[in-house]
Amino acid sequence: MKILVFNCGSSSIKYQLFEMPDGTICAKGLVQRIGEKHSEAFQKCGDAEIRSDELIENHQHGLQVIRKMLTDPDKGPIKSMSEIAACGHRVVHGGESFTGSMEVDDEVEKVIENYSDLAPLHNPPNLTGIREAKKTLGDKIPQIACFDTAFHQTIPNVAYLYGLPYDMYEKYKIRRYGFHGTSHRYVARRAAKLMNMDKYDADLITCHLGNGCSIAAVKAGKSIDTSMGLTPLEGVMMGTRTGDFDPAIIFYLNRKGYSSEDLDKIFNKKSGLLGLSGISNDVRDLEAKAESGDTRARLALDVFAYRIRKYIGAYLAVLNGCHGIVFTGGIGENEAKMRCRIVENMENLGIRLDDKKNASIRGTEGSIEADNSKIRLLVVPTDEEGAIANDTYNIVSGGK
Repeated sequence: MKILVFNCGSSSIKYQLFEMPDGTICAKGLVQRIGEKHSEAFQKCGDAEIRSDELIENHQHGLQVIRKMLTDPDKGPIKSMSEIAACGHRVVHGGESFTGSMEVDDEVEKVIENYSDLAPLHNPPNLTGIREAKKTLGDKIPQIACFDTAFHQTIPNVAYLYGLPYDMYEKYKIRRYGFHGTSHRYVARRAAKLMNMDKYDADLITCHLGNGCSIAAVKAGKSIDTSMGLTPLEGVMMGTRTGDFDPAIIFYLNRKGYSSEDLDKIFNKKSGLLGLSGISNDVRDLEAKAESGDTRARLALDVFAYRIRKYIGAYLAVLNGCHGIVFTGGIGENEAKMRCRIVENMENLGIRLDDKKNASIRGTEGSIEADNSKIRLLVVPTDEEGAIANDTYNIVSGGK
C-alpha cells in the first residue's frame, strides 16, 4: 500500500511516498518558495532526481507539480496517482479535540480551522494542504490528519493549567497543549526498544532540539508534561523564539511603543539564538564563531544549553528519576558539543556522558552514556514522516 505524506508550510510542501507496511521510502521531495519569483521543486527517487524551477503560484499548483514529478515516466516512482491509497498530513494544533490521528471530514476540517488562532503560522497551510490534496487527488483518497498536540493529551491538569482565572480555560481553552508530539512519541517508542523495554514501561525525557525545541516527560510511555504551551513559543530558548520569559516584559515594551504585532515578530522570529548572538539561529554557525572567540556566540550557546538542562532537572523531579534521556532533532542528533554542554555537571543526578561515544554519533542511533551512568543517554533520529505514514496505514487498513 502506497501512502503519501505531506508537511505543508506557508510557502513550502515537503512530501514523502512510502510503501507500507514495511515503511520503504519510494520518493521524497520539496516544493518551496511558493508564490515567490524563484520557486523550486525537487524530488529524489532512488538514484533518480527531478528538479524544476518553474514559477509555482500557490499550493494547488504545487500539488500539481508534485503529481507530475511522482508520475514522471522516466524518474517517477508511480505510473498513476491511483496507486496512492491515502495521504497523511502533519497538522500542528488539534487542541483538546484529538487524542490521536484522524481521517479528515468536514468536522475535522472545522476544528483545524478553529485552532488557527493558536497556530497561525502552521494550521492554515496544514489545512490548505489537506484541501488541495482532496482537489488534486480526488475525494476517494482518504486524507488523514496527524496532530502534533495529540501525544500530549495525556498530560494531567496540574501540568497543563496556567495560574490564570479558571474561566479563561473554560471559555477560551487557554492551557498547555505541547507540540512536536509525533516526534516525541516516535523517539520514546524507539528508545524503549533500544533499551530492551516495553514502550509502556519506559520513563524518559525526550529532547527535540532543532530550530524549534521542546522537552517532554514521558511516564510509562505517555506524555505527562512538556515545555511548549498554548503555542510553540513557551519553553526552552530556540533558534528564533524566546522560550520562557517574564510576561510583564510585554507590558513594559508596549509602554515603550512596541505594538502587539511588533512583539509577536520579535518573540517568534528575532529572539532566541539569533537574538542573543546577533549572528545566526544555526548552532553550526555559532559553534564556529565561538571557536574563533566571539563572546556573544558562546553566550547564546551557553544560555541555550542551560535552559535545556533546567528542564531536564525539572522533569527528573516530575518523573522521580528516569530510565533515559533522548536527543533528537537537527541539533540533538548532530551536535555533539551541544549535547555535552547540556548534560555537563549532572553527575550527582546519575548522568554521565562518554565523550568518545558522544563524538562518534552524528545523525545515527546510539548510546552516549558512560558505563557508570545511572541514566541512559540516547541519540535517536526522529522520523515524523514515517510515524505519520504508519498512523495513516493503520487507520485506512483498520489496524490499531
